[in-house]
Amino acid sequence: MDARNEQSAYARAGVDIDAGHRAVELMKDAVARTHTPAVLGGIGGFGGLFSLSGLKGMEDPVLVASTDGVGTKTKVAVRTGRFGGLGQDIVNHCVNDILVQGARPLIFLDYVAMGRLSPERVAEVVTGAATACEALGVALLGGETAEMPGVYVEGELDIVGTIVGAVDRPNLIDGRRIEAGDSVIALPSSGLHTNGYSLARMALDDLNWTEARADLNGERLEDLLTVPHRAYLKAFDALEAAGVDVRGMGHITGGGLVDNPPRVFPQGIGMQVDLSSWTVPPVFELIVQRAGVERREAFRALNMGVGFLFIVPAAQREEALAALRGAGEQPWVIGEMVKGQGVTLGE
Repeated sequence: MDARNEQSAYARAGVDIDAGHRAVELMKDAVARTHTPAVLGGIGGFGGLFSLSGLKGMEDPVLVASTDGVGTKTKVAVRTGRFGGLGQDIVNHCVNDILVQGARPLIFLDYVAMGRLSPERVAEVVTGAATACEALGVALLGGETAEMPGVYVEGELDIVGTIVGAVDRPNLIDGRRIEAGDSVIALPSSGLHTNGYSLARMALDDLNWTEARADLNGERLEDLLTVPHRAYLKAFDALEAAGVDVRGMGHITGGGLVDNPPRVFPQGIGMQVDLSSWTVPPVFELIVQRAGVERREAFRALNMGVGFLFIVPAAQREEALAALRGAGEQPWVIGEMVKGQGVTLGE
């Protein structure tokens, strides 16, 4: 069988090889802009090469890696036709996850899968990822675009990202130094980030997403639900530059304020959250009201406007707040560490 017939047979099975090549052509310039001298070779190899020579300043470098997806936010992208934000979502989500341990991101890899490949849509997603990587100094080292008819519903897509970063072992932040009395400083989320979209879609599906709503301060659901996930690396940099002793951090993702923070608590230490310390953004209140979920459950399913936590000594609280404000953030004291376990939500 000659090559042309073999290719056409593959096309009859629902896979368009040429579409994959077109996607690479559309995204390659954006990806190349993320490459630093540490990246060896270009796009298209079987494996990405990254030199660790830049880690020489560390006395005991530790690699930190994480993999995640954007969940059913992909369905919101399909409904609104906005896909570029998904690339930013997955990069920033993964960067925040390893930041909790004090790690700085080095390289990122993406996986985008569809039932029928759309080169333009893939390129929009990956270009969004490249934009986020470039802003944070991360090399988009490689990725995979998969066309799998019969596995994914046509018109839908799935996105996964993998991040690898590094931290010097003496600077590893694992929460073991957290003490009762430490202050907990919060930074706002930019929206739902990448969690809670199954609940949000159930609650909001029958509404008009394109209209300006009074109960959302004149904003539209199509805008609020597609805002990209924020990155908090620069906020951490500001605290580090100010000499603040960051004893623990929390990325508020699936599990919300109830299940995420305890992942870094030492034995016998809990957290008291003051629910009156911030105003929950209207989009969350709308979801909670229409879904009919109990308040505590809402704080497990959604971030409720809280994106990231820094746990610092009480004596450095004002210094930390000033450093964060100086970096353009809007921090607030959301609570304190106490003897006990888990998270207590109170007024």
